Amino acid sequence: MQITVLYFARLREALGLAREDVEPPASVTNLGQLRTWLSGRGEPWAGAFSRVQPVRMALDQVVGSDETALRDGAEVAFFPPVTGG
Repeated sequence: MQITVLYFARLREALGLAREDVEPPASVTNLGQLRTWLSGRGEPWAGAFSRVQPVRMALDQVVGSDETALRDGAEVAFFPPVTGG
């Protein structure tokens, strides 16, 4: 499965990239597993995801949860919560 991953705000800064195309293993079937798999790749992902808590996720521009199922060709975005003021 091929997925485009977008990183925003502090995650983008910590990783030094705004997007990447990844092919996670078949065992990665939802957003929570994808986040865990990305973190498990080591630095800078492990540090970026541990420093930016909580992390919001979206699948094809719709906010999702850990259980949101992935699909081939999906666009996944990770971003910190936004507060107004």
